[in-house]
Amino acid sequence: MTEKQCLVKMTGITKEFPGVKALNQVDFDLYSGEVVALLGENGAGKSTLMKVLSGIYEKDSGELEIFGQKIKDWDAGKAKDAGIAIIHQELNMCVHLSVAENIFLGREIVKKDGRLDNAAMNEQTKVILSQLNIDLDPAETVDKLSISKQQMVEIAKALSQNAKVLIMDEPTSALTSKEIDELFKIIRKLKNDGIGIVYISHRLEELKHIVDRVVIMRDGCYITQMPFAEERMDEMISNMVGHEIKEKYPKVHCQRGKKILEVKNLNAGPMVRDINFDLYEGEIVGIAGLMGAGRTETTRAIFGADHKDSGHIILDGKEVTIRNTEDAIRAGIVLAPEDRKKDGLCTRLSVRDNMALPNLDMICNNFGVVNRKQEKELVDHAIASLKIKLAGPEVDAGSLSGGNQQKIVVGKWLARNSRVVMFDEPTRGIDVAAKVEIYNLMNELKKNKIGVLFVSSEMPEVMGMSDRILVMCDGRITGEFMADEATQDELLTRATQFENKMNV
Repeated sequence: MTEKQCLVKMTGITKEFPGVKALNQVDFDLYSGEVVALLGENGAGKSTLMKVLSGIYEKDSGELEIFGQKIKDWDAGKAKDAGIAIIHQELNMCVHLSVAENIFLGREIVKKDGRLDNAAMNEQTKVILSQLNIDLDPAETVDKLSISKQQMVEIAKALSQNAKVLIMDEPTSALTSKEIDELFKIIRKLKNDGIGIVYISHRLEELKHIVDRVVIMRDGCYITQMPFAEERMDEMISNMVGHEIKEKYPKVHCQRGKKILEVKNLNAGPMVRDINFDLYEGEIVGIAGLMGAGRTETTRAIFGADHKDSGHIILDGKEVTIRNTEDAIRAGIVLAPEDRKKDGLCTRLSVRDNMALPNLDMICNNFGVVNRKQEKELVDHAIASLKIKLAGPEVDAGSLSGGNQQKIVVGKWLARNSRVVMFDEPTRGIDVAAKVEIYNLMNELKKNKIGVLFVSSEMPEVMGMSDRILVMCDGRITGEFMADEATQDELLTRATQFENKMNV
């Protein structure tokens, strides 16, 4: 057996930002042909440590050794040249460019006359994509692709650079089950080829398929490391959060009250076809289905974010007309969207501004002047209720961890007397402890007789937190189950109902 080479050795790495010690004397190593899971809550310092490794951030102190050589001057360009590639949690693409142009960005193929050789880049991109079993046109512009396809392009770009060290920060957060399986096959191949992989994920159930070792961080510090073993999962979680999480899905039971929402014959383009369902006080209704089933489109149509072709929305027994999101918010129907950075936050504005913006009608006087006292009470209440970790409400929303950003998206609706709160993938990209806090928030809404509708791609989550489950496929509702009577096999069968019919 070939002896494994130490590819990365980080010792005593410290990194500070104004008011925050993001890394405090952190040690980390990585060997050839192994997959190391870097685990911790949002804000633990995982991404910061990897940005130091990939040259994006400069360390304040500590030692960095790459391929046996001690490094003094290190930046993103040198890291890239050395064979260190990173796939960021948040997509970082030029959406107006083609798939091939994104993959070859910064290392374009040019002809002798200095013009871009698009034909050569397209041809090489076909080869790269075929190795990943991705069916994409290299000439397609990225803005026309789904989030999952954009994520696969990011992965293809990183792999095309012949990386010796590959850092994956939440690489599966927007992928379908089939795409995740393909990614894991690629990871196993890269591992066999001697490449070292750092894998950051909050989906702990994924680790058993690919991971050799786990390194755990908390509050900017190294905590421990251990060989991966599925039976030690509770121990890993305890080390991540600093205490034992007794219940992964803290479901509460409430008596079902009166009907709050009724959706009748809703149609909105090809992905929302003849949708009918209702929602009651004291219950959480989950919407399950595969990616592209029409779940997100349904919530957006109800919220007025997308145009409806036809249908009726009845709230507390009265039909409401929702032409746009403002109509929905005023009626008492709100949405925490799937893409929090694109649709849920103004990342360059402060936390205070993000929470105040959708509530200006409540905190402004007749002359349009903001009542700062009311604004402060609104913001302080949301921060305290959701335990949002931040230096203060004036920090930019974009500077916070993914879990805290999600809490802000939810928190801005807390001040309103909303009757229906819809969550679209509310726990995507956030850690175990933050997930439980989101679940507890859903429970509080449920106990306060607010209707909760939530979309999730994680079947255990839908089954664990829902009272009733709707299954969608091909733009239609194909099944309805009481959660305590449903099985994962039944949900998956209904989620592929139309696909199965087509294959007969």
